[in-house]
Amino acid sequence: MSLIANYLEANGIPTVVMGCAKDIVEYCGVPRFLYCDFPLGCPAGRPNDPVSQATALELALRLLESAPAPRTTVQLPERWSDNPDWKRTFFNVKEMSAEEFERVREHELSWRKPPR
Repeated sequence: MSLIANYLEANGIPTVVMGCAKDIVEYCGVPRFLYCDFPLGCPAGRPNDPVSQATALELALRLLESAPAPRTTVQLPERWSDNPDWKRTFFNVKEMSAEEFERVREHELSWRKPPR
């Protein structure tokens, strides 16, 4: 996405990259970056949480119109958890019991099903 954003910018199309991998995206030097300190795959707010997603979108649009300089990074103020251990334990199957793994797996499969 970072390379595509840079290509679009070079051709006159403004962009904002929304992402969770701050070190990688900043290394690529995108013009505007909304950093979301959430698990990978959640760059636009919490899954199934329209309020969180709307907040992320609003902040991204504000960043698009008002970035003070190239390579501007803004962080979404929302936190995944107050406990920083989530980064070590999130979907770490080595630390899950078989029951917990199955519960998480079923939950993941249920919210990915398309609506009828």
